[in-house]
Amino acid sequence: MSKTTITLVGGGLAGSLMAVYFAKKGYQVNLFERRPDMRRADISAGKSINLALSTRGLRALEKVGLKETILTEAIPMHGRTMHDEVGQLSYQPYGTEGQYINSVSRGGLNIQLLKLADENPDVHLFFNHKCIDIDFKTGETTYLNEAGEKVVQKADYVVGSDGAFSRVRLRMMKSGRLDYSQDYLDHGYKELTIPATADGQFALEPNALHIWPRGEYMMIALPNPDKSFTCTLFYPFTGPNSFDTLKTKSDVEGFFNTHFADAVPLMPTLVEDYFENPTGSLVTVRCYPWVKGKAALLGDACHAVVPFYGQGMNCAFEDCVILDECIDAANGNLDQAFQAYQKSRKENADAIADLAIQNFIEMRDLVGDDDFLHYKQVEHTLCELHPDLFQSQYEMVTFTNVPYSVAKTKGAQNTKVVKKIIANGWEDKITDRTFVRDVLEKQDALSS
Repeated sequence: MSKTTITLVGGGLAGSLMAVYFAKKGYQVNLFERRPDMRRADISAGKSINLALSTRGLRALEKVGLKETILTEAIPMHGRTMHDEVGQLSYQPYGTEGQYINSVSRGGLNIQLLKLADENPDVHLFFNHKCIDIDFKTGETTYLNEAGEKVVQKADYVVGSDGAFSRVRLRMMKSGRLDYSQDYLDHGYKELTIPATADGQFALEPNALHIWPRGEYMMIALPNPDKSFTCTLFYPFTGPNSFDTLKTKSDVEGFFNTHFADAVPLMPTLVEDYFENPTGSLVTVRCYPWVKGKAALLGDACHAVVPFYGQGMNCAFEDCVILDECIDAANGNLDQAFQAYQKSRKENADAIADLAIQNFIEMRDLVGDDDFLHYKQVEHTLCELHPDLFQSQYEMVTFTNVPYSVAKTKGAQNTKVVKKIIANGWEDKITDRTFVRDVLEKQDALSS
């Protein structure tokens, strides 16, 4: 019997990982990517060069045997270090003892996934192929190759893993009966660099994500294996304080010296980076259904989120895990599996999209606020003392595989508990397990 054939459109993180999952199940996989082969070409991954890998993503990598390889190059970040306008630092741990997120190279991870996919004889990789059409009834996809020639590929099924501006999704939209929305933040982003010091060391504490919160805007920095930091400025596109107002070298230097003074001495190529690097946009994509005929969507193609919860990649990798489990549950019936997958994932994708925007406001406006810092201290103490009773929303999202929709609902309830404890001056009682259980049970009763 001939093997079931699957075409994957898009060889980014989710597409290359899903190719491995499909091949492990015995499917014949053809993966088409519009960019050159990043294993051989000096190209960027198309987005931020580093990402925050956490529990959901690690679970997905573990299932294909890649977890330990990736972690050897990752840098653990145990919490947030906040920089105020006068350079004073404060710190918030992300979770309890031993919990941390990992700064990983987007390009390095993508290369490892492509290598792993290419090792399987049932996976065939095609680069410099731009998808221009798809037939959802026949599973036929059409591409333009590097020479400008049309290439047609027939498959039993097609999976669109081609990102937030997916060509596969666009064709689904044009064919009708697909709900779709895209929402842009008023903010864009620009990447900058803090290089290693003259003696080859990190210029900042490496085991933390650094944040310069400034109300309507902020800058963050993540560590890289070469001892540099990738900084990202999130700033409005227009208005009195915006990218539009930073037009000259003196504009940029004046802005950074005023608002990020402690970072400026660490950024010798600040002006060059600012004017050479593009300004990116931040979009949330929602759509449904994710399945049409013989095709399904995966990752950012069906649920792009803004990056402020560090879950875009982790969510896309979790898609791969859930789709793989749905195939098992359907005994290999891919039509049934695709339907179960989209029904399972839609509410969770919507939940993390909401939480990512919510976390942007927290990072930008609140992380330097004294009341918020006090709130986080109480929350952290509850997590430390009563881990079986209380988990913060961040902990559920980042350090568990609890569905995002459950983490959103339960996390909101636990947030109310912390605020109630503070409002009533009960902080001295949170060491009492019976007291904490009682407060949580009352909140559960109110919420039900």
